[in-house]
Amino acid sequence: MPRKTEGHVYKTMNLSHAEAQAMIDAVRRKLEAEKKAGAMAVTDSHGELIAFLRMDGCHLPPGQIAINKAFTAARERQPSGAVGESSRTRPFPMTNFGDLRYTGWAGGIPVLMDGQVVGAIGISGLDEAELGALAVELVTRK
Repeated sequence: MPRKTEGHVYKTMNLSHAEAQAMIDAVRRKLEAEKKAGAMAVTDSHGELIAFLRMDGCHLPPGQIAINKAFTAARERQPSGAVGESSRTRPFPMTNFGDLRYTGWAGGIPVLMDGQVVGAIGISGLDEAELGALAVELVTRK
């Protein structure tokens, strides 16, 4: 939730490009050590892209999917996989969000600072359970 300042102006916090790049570098190092390739995207608190990497050997589709996962996690303030699960169990079609960038696949996690969403990371190109665990591990280290 944005913090109210004087009058009707709200102040929000966002990840810096340096923090976004550090998150991507941490994932890249882990995947390289495991001889795997993926795509990772970091967004600000609104879901707008700050940093992106598609590693050598990663197919093209995971690139856009990683961006969409981070977008979804930032916009909905919850993991992208939870958004998808909710969409399936309610039911509430993903198209009802009004933006085709929303996705329900696991691998998108909001990044919190002092209880406020300051950005999100999306990782794609690996199996869904592995992606979710990797994203959670990364965000809980912050």
